[in-house]
Amino acid sequence: MTRIAGMAGNRGRNLLNIADRRPGGAELAVVLTTDDDAPVLEAAAERGIPTEVVPLAEGMSRQEHEEAVNEALADYEYELVCLDGYMRILSETFLESQPTTLNVHPSLLPSFPGMDAWGDALEADVSVTGCTVHVVTDATDEDGTVLEGEVDGGPIVTQEPIPVYEGDDEDSLKKRVLYEGEFRAYPRAVKWFAEGAVDVDFESAEVTVDTDVATTDEGEHNGLAARRLVSSDRADTLRYGENPHQDAAVYADYTCDEASVVHADQLNEGAKDLSYNNYNDADGALNLIKEFDEPAAAVIKHTNPAGCATADSLAAAYEKALATDPQSAFGGIVALNRECDAATAENVVDSFKEIVVAPGYTDDALEILCETENLRVLDVGELDDERTERFTEKPLVGGRLVQERDLQSISVDDLEVVTEREPSDEELESMVFAWQTLKHVKSNGILFADGTETVGIGMGQVSRVDAVRLAAMKADEHADGKDAEGAVMASDAFFPFPDGIEEAADAGIEAVIQPGGSVNDEDVIEAADEHGMTMVFTGQRSFRHD
Repeated sequence: MTRIAGMAGNRGRNLLNIADRRPGGAELAVVLTTDDDAPVLEAAAERGIPTEVVPLAEGMSRQEHEEAVNEALADYEYELVCLDGYMRILSETFLESQPTTLNVHPSLLPSFPGMDAWGDALEADVSVTGCTVHVVTDATDEDGTVLEGEVDGGPIVTQEPIPVYEGDDEDSLKKRVLYEGEFRAYPRAVKWFAEGAVDVDFESAEVTVDTDVATTDEGEHNGLAARRLVSSDRADTLRYGENPHQDAAVYADYTCDEASVVHADQLNEGAKDLSYNNYNDADGALNLIKEFDEPAAAVIKHTNPAGCATADSLAAAYEKALATDPQSAFGGIVALNRECDAATAENVVDSFKEIVVAPGYTDDALEILCETENLRVLDVGELDDERTERFTEKPLVGGRLVQERDLQSISVDDLEVVTEREPSDEELESMVFAWQTLKHVKSNGILFADGTETVGIGMGQVSRVDAVRLAAMKADEHADGKDAEGAVMASDAFFPFPDGIEEAADAGIEAVIQPGGSVNDEDVIEAADEHGMTMVFTGQRSFRHD
């Protein structure tokens, strides 16, 4: 455990934040100040932290005061000193007697090193400022006189950028730098010291942090760096969020080279702007049709596929996708991976849709689509094979999850046949299609496919058996001109028991693709064999929980 001697001048909010968060298990051993009335004393006492006051007596030299501070701290055990608004420049009298001493300064050093960093940033009209945690070094001469050019000049441990907004004043900027900058950077630095990850070279004035890297020597976590600095610009404010009582906006990353609904051109003038849910659904639809090289179409509702298909022509693919669940497709999002032609456009406007997304439109198609009131027509530009965006993220209260995108793509050669019956070539083709589509179905997810078109989808269930039942119901009751008889079933995770296979057999399923890996795999395979099914394992699951 790392113990800290904190030295504050007034409220000590950074020290109290560190005390409350205990980064890396660190804790405050003592809080020292020069003022009997400093609010930090009461706040520290409430937390059970010992306190010391070393007043600056009249006529007391810098060296004499620092010797008194050293004496006051002599009875405490600590490995790190953290300053917080401690309004005294420290000399070697203190620094050479103490462990590493850190300070946080409210700017991105070396910019604005003075006492009024916030005002200096505003006066300079910069768009970004921030804070810097640095090692404190001696900024005085032999007589104790402050060398202004060396104040806040110690080796930098970490920094945190903070935007400066139009209309900011010193108070608003000061508050943002503290709560969004210092409250992040200072605990981070303390955590690194507590974990023994920091090496300070005073001769070269450099700090090395072992954990503050994007890639380890072993190549682990490539790209998932210790810190994430993400900047995006508000592209638009939205009518509301998921519900009318929620405010919302869309932010754009202009470095993205991949086809995106955020950067798409809305071609039909006068139609409503996209809503929060429109953006979310359209993004899901676009990501799905990027899976396929053949002409493909998908209809999305609440980020789940209502239907998906590939075919020799775009119009045929759309007809097959729509026929999976025309009822659920009402008011949905259409995504196409080819330039939309007139035949496809005629089919799209035959029933109510919110949005159509495609990499271009013929003039005839555009004329047809734009005649439909409030059908938003998005042109995302060329769909490149390369997926340039490596990561996805999910905000959490108090943080965010970041992961690599699920870009897995299987082929027939990747499949392990585990049943007595071998799959036919047609079944293998359908299995691959079903698996690539299932990646975009919320878990627990089950998908029935015939050829390269969906016939029933069961999504978002807490029971895998219920997901099978839902897919069967969709195929039997909602699909137009197709059913589950003889179809392939894909499951995004293994079947823990044979009951899911039994339900599938009752629905008419004859082939199954699933990850495998259950302790009951043998029982599941036996059930498939009893029903004359063929089954393959992918060896990898395809959960989607967002």
